[in-house]
Amino acid sequence: MGAGIQAVRGTGRVRRFGLSVSAVALMSAPAAAEVVWAVNVGGDAYVGRDGTVYAADASVAGGEIGALAAVKGSQDAELYRSYRRGDVSVARALADGRYDLSLHFAEPDDIPGGSRVFDVVVEDRLRVDDLDVVAWRDGRAHSALTVTVPGVHVSDGELNVDFDASAGAPVLSAMAVRRAQPPAAGWELAWSDEFDYAGAPDAARWNVDVWPARVVNDEDQAYTADPRNLRVEDGFLVIEARREGLDEAEYTSARIHTRGKGDVLYGRIEVRALLPRGRGTWPAIWMLPSDPFRYATRCEKGDAWQGSAECDAWPNSGEIDIMEHVGYRMGHVHGTVHNEAYYWANQEQRKGRVILGDVDTAFHVYALEWSPERLDVFVDDTLYFTYVNERDGWRSWPYDHPFHVILNVAVGGTWGRAGGPIDDSVFPQKMLVDYVRVYSPDAGADR
Repeated sequence: MGAGIQAVRGTGRVRRFGLSVSAVALMSAPAAAEVVWAVNVGGDAYVGRDGTVYAADASVAGGEIGALAAVKGSQDAELYRSYRRGDVSVARALADGRYDLSLHFAEPDDIPGGSRVFDVVVEDRLRVDDLDVVAWRDGRAHSALTVTVPGVHVSDGELNVDFDASAGAPVLSAMAVRRAQPPAAGWELAWSDEFDYAGAPDAARWNVDVWPARVVNDEDQAYTADPRNLRVEDGFLVIEARREGLDEAEYTSARIHTRGKGDVLYGRIEVRALLPRGRGTWPAIWMLPSDPFRYATRCEKGDAWQGSAECDAWPNSGEIDIMEHVGYRMGHVHGTVHNEAYYWANQEQRKGRVILGDVDTAFHVYALEWSPERLDVFVDDTLYFTYVNERDGWRSWPYDHPFHVILNVAVGGTWGRAGGPIDDSVFPQKMLVDYVRVYSPDAGADR
């Protein structure tokens, strides 16, 4: 654990932050301490891997209680096995205030997307529209889906959650109510780019990928270093996706990363950004290993690995997605991890989503807190995804070596086109980044 955070400042020098036992302990403090109330719907009391304590079924009424034999896609499969299906409602005494609500679902029947569709109404306000557990879980039944609704205001001493179906009957497996969680004191800034300059991104901090289309994910854009696609202006990094031909591509955009110039092992990463909109856009704030071959078994340093079906550097050495957004479903922000044990190919991908109404009109802070014990993903002060170290080796936890930050806007690709063809009328589209900041834990601070 002594490697700590490695961060390269604009001077090109590497600064290494050692982590003492006390610093590691501070980083591993469970976010579950902020849970106000959680319930295992239709089931017994349960303690999640992240420390969240779910009460036995209470304050939930209606519907029929059922159970699934097995659930994929979660570190807490047992939580999703029990459920209520039908005319379900929640009424829970709760002090007035602002809360974040995480709802947990698993489709119990072998049905296609569109067969069970319902709205979620919280405090008499529509907060989730046309929720389709199967469709939102990549077309799979019996798979865990977590949807977080931030900023729920309780003003009458009781939290009320209702479900209104347009197809089938609503289903609910569990829910948790948290208070917003601003970053605790005790983080020390280790690396940053405030974009307080103009022109190209600072070459001492950033590398630029220049790629043709379809290198990864069958993406439709070519990545360029052209100022029309990539520039710093008016205090923002601008990544602009454009509809214009280049070689075999019909679109251009940009992708930059900090490999070798801002490599991170544990800490807090923050990116304040405004996202593009429109069907076919696929912006991301994410991380890949700086040594992608660390846990590869079928390839070695020097081999092509990104987009390669022969090389297993991905997913073996890991990926962390702090923010992904696909424009065909505006306002749905995703946090995900990929590794050899749990990724899309084995239907065990671990992920969470949060519903925001203004990703393309307002800036939000997309953040990751990463310790040897867990990964917590936030938007602003809302925790919406946690992944815990299971202590069973690199296949489920390759997150023990340095990663680097990547910023890009893809066009189309397997996910960007999943909701229909690219809408050419929306282009050009921009992701604006106000800052990127990497923090290490200050062992001397009281957190």
